[in-house]
Amino acid sequence: MEANLEKLSRSLQGGSYRPQAIRRVWIPKAGSKERRPLGIPIPQARDDRVVQAAVRAVLEPIFERDFAAQSYGFGPNQGCKDALRRVDTLMKEGHPWVVDADLKSYFDTIPHAGLLDRVRVKVADGRDLALLQAFLTQQVMETPEEGTPQGAVISPLLSNIYLHPLDQRLAAGGFEMVRYADDFVVLCRSEAEARLALEQVQAWTATAGLRSHPTKTRIVDATQPGGFDFLGYHFERGYRWPRTQSLKKFKDVLRAQTRSTNGQSLQAMVTDLNQTLPGWFAYFQHSHHFTFTALDKWLRMRLRSLLRFRHGRPGRGRGADHHRWPNAFFAALGLFSLPAAHTLACQSSRR
Repeated sequence: MEANLEKLSRSLQGGSYRPQAIRRVWIPKAGSKERRPLGIPIPQARDDRVVQAAVRAVLEPIFERDFAAQSYGFGPNQGCKDALRRVDTLMKEGHPWVVDADLKSYFDTIPHAGLLDRVRVKVADGRDLALLQAFLTQQVMETPEEGTPQGAVISPLLSNIYLHPLDQRLAAGGFEMVRYADDFVVLCRSEAEARLALEQVQAWTATAGLRSHPTKTRIVDATQPGGFDFLGYHFERGYRWPRTQSLKKFKDVLRAQTRSTNGQSLQAMVTDLNQTLPGWFAYFQHSHHFTFTALDKWLRMRLRSLLRFRHGRPGRGRGADHHRWPNAFFAALGLFSLPAAHTLACQSSRR
């Protein structure tokens, strides 16, 4: 490792360092027929990740201190939960009208020239700027003319730098914006205020070379049926719960762990489930209680169906299976209880 770092250091100081090409991989976007492009480094590109991490370590403190308070994405000591808490607070304070914004292919459409101009405001070192330009124009089967490869170490910082002027514009207009990377909402007290906020967003994106998604960008009254999704949650009529795609994705994980062809013992399966359930609950614990009772019931049905299969009875767990393997049976095995965890979390928050 020391020899590799020394060699990398010499190439950087001598100006001979060049980023490796990256592979373009398309993955499904949750809740959409569209696909999201990721830039995956090839095995030989370990040096690029080291260099990007080093550049980010230098640049992040310079820009982070001036980032808006409503920008929660990828910064130190902040994250999704902070953004969600802010949305919840604003709605309780009387901001039910929401601009549910979506920037179409944001990471792929950031103009390189505009991004580098924003960096030059605070960075004068030509070597740093040359490194950034080299990373922006890394070969991805073809040489991109715009965008920053999603999945790169430095991409989150660059995306925040480019959207910082939008944060400033909305804050100056008195709008309550909550942003996590390119995912953001603007919470307003009235429909008229929301329409004005949307006009501000669309005017800025047009001048910045970005595009609002024509069908996903909309104005929502969160007090009415329909609501809006943000960072995995669905907000509606004063409640929140996992959005449909988030719940489906989690159920797919649980299905894979409870297949009838799973050769593990039931106890081993419960042990695996207990490594999955608490992490999911930790993020979605502020959902309405029906989320956990319904999911807990569904999971026990899966386990009863598996036990039926092992006893030569195909089909779903039902009827007499609830007496043969009651809830207490799974509790005795130590299966993590989502409703019990939610009750405990609610009691703790009240204290």
